[in-house]
Amino acid sequence: MNQTRMMEFLLVRFTDNQMLMRLHSVLFSLIYLVAMFENFIIIFLTILDQHLHTPMYFFLRHLSFLDLCLISATVPKSILNSITFTDPISFLGCALQLFLVVLMAGSEIGILTAMSYDRYVAICRPLHYKAVMSKGACVQLMAVSWLNGGALGILYSAGTFSLNFCGSNKIHQIFCDVPALLKLTCSEKHATIDASVAIGVCYAFSCLACIVISYGYIFSTVLKIPSRENHSKAFSTCLPHLIVVSAFLLTGTVTYLKPTSDEHSLLDLLVSIFYSMVPPTLNPVIYCLRNKDIKSVIGKILWNVISSPVIER
Repeated sequence: MNQTRMMEFLLVRFTDNQMLMRLHSVLFSLIYLVAMFENFIIIFLTILDQHLHTPMYFFLRHLSFLDLCLISATVPKSILNSITFTDPISFLGCALQLFLVVLMAGSEIGILTAMSYDRYVAICRPLHYKAVMSKGACVQLMAVSWLNGGALGILYSAGTFSLNFCGSNKIHQIFCDVPALLKLTCSEKHATIDASVAIGVCYAFSCLACIVISYGYIFSTVLKIPSRENHSKAFSTCLPHLIVVSAFLLTGTVTYLKPTSDEHSLLDLLVSIFYSMVPPTLNPVIYCLRNKDIKSVIGKILWNVISSPVIER
């Protein structure tokens, strides 16, 4: 069977037990709704409140939008398949899903790098902050992140679906991903996709290096300030950022650099679920919902909602 005759793929099922499939759909639905709710709140608040119209919240708003798109590109299809007890995804649907996942993940890495640079300038070069992080500079950083993600998405999807597929059409993943699709190809040479993966890994580790260096300078600057409160605040804010970013990049890198094998591993499945579902769910908690400004705005809105009926009476 070649590529032209393969009209659809089959996504993996966790189990054939209907009760467990329903449990899977309920669990994934809850995670999806929580992620959607958290990220919509951040987008809504950072647009609504004038005090949050700063570079940091500009990037956070775009990060939340990317997280919404990333989790929406994979989880709803998995939930639908679990509810209907079906597995297929069309050839074009699979190509589009792969493009969107790589686009969003690549753009998110760029936004996270821009956020670390923003914090570096704010803490280490506060007198130059307004000049360096101007509105134009923020838009440029955001645009570069999207362009990089788009370029990677095109490279990965074009490189993967230019291959010939034969034999089984069952993808051992909950969504279309390059490593799982490579197991289905009968093409002996993968030069295009190998080059694409190499570019993607270099991009990811370049961003990680920039993030680590930025936070290194931040820690160095904060430790020079004789205040334990500032020390604890910096570490409690920056360390979770570093952990999440590192976990996101490392799990993705392990998945893509692991040698292709015909054997299916539960670990591969769990790793792909991690980097497609965990960041969109945890990012709002780590970056925003522990933030005093965000809490203050939420408090004001809740107070207005509660007090308005009282005033009308």
